[in-house]
Amino acid sequence: MNAFIHDMEAEIALGDTMVRPAFLTPQGALKKFDIVVANPMWNQNFSQSIYENDPYNRFAFGYPPSSSADWGWIQHMVASLKDTGKMAVVLDTGAVSRGSGNAGSNRERDIRKQFVDNDLVEAVLLLPENLFYNTPSPGIIIVINKAKPIERKDRILLINASKLFQKGRPKNYLPEESTATIASTYHNWEEAEGMSKIITKEEATRNDYNLSPSRYVAQNGEDDTLDLEDAIVQLKEAEEERNKADEKLKAILKEIGVWNEH
Repeated sequence: MNAFIHDMEAEIALGDTMVRPAFLTPQGALKKFDIVVANPMWNQNFSQSIYENDPYNRFAFGYPPSSSADWGWIQHMVASLKDTGKMAVVLDTGAVSRGSGNAGSNRERDIRKQFVDNDLVEAVLLLPENLFYNTPSPGIIIVINKAKPIERKDRILLINASKLFQKGRPKNYLPEESTATIASTYHNWEEAEGMSKIITKEEATRNDYNLSPSRYVAQNGEDDTLDLEDAIVQLKEAEEERNKADEKLKAILKEIGVWNEH
């Protein structure tokens, strides 16, 4: 729509990104781009078969849980990047924190681990709440760079811009000075008290791959309360893990002859 409104030259294709991606080479492989930007629907539910039967090998870092396809979208975008490419995606805040601190395995946390260990995450930006028309929840921007400059290797810039907004009706908005501050912080790759922090891969590891800027950059009046959408996703994940555990227990009890379906 933006391309039409602003009379921009664009190649637009109708397809199903996960099942039938439309941007392919003549040989049937995914096209590669210098820059990829997207704002997909948050916490979508996709069948596991989509990941398991993917012909483009997009999900090598792991299959996202059925409760949220956020890291499925990110892996698709990375698969569509050239070796020198960079991408940015807008997602729910839980995409960078769900699963961290869990005693057992967690798919989203395990995928984040792969991205951190392979030094692909360049920056994470926490946005203010109530910016988007479909939700009052804050969002985050994840920047992935397949060719980080040397000074950014093994480091991640975290920007907490949650307070840089103006109240609006019906939605809040980012004024120009806030956008300029965020852009300057990112391009200059700098730390600022109450605004940004550069962490190492080791710090991310110690924090169990929680990349939430609010964890590292505190601001007055902040708390760690979960928003409703994130709480629902975590509940779905817990139910999914419980069902798997129940099935494993049934299988064991059947094997030793003490389980009766009736």
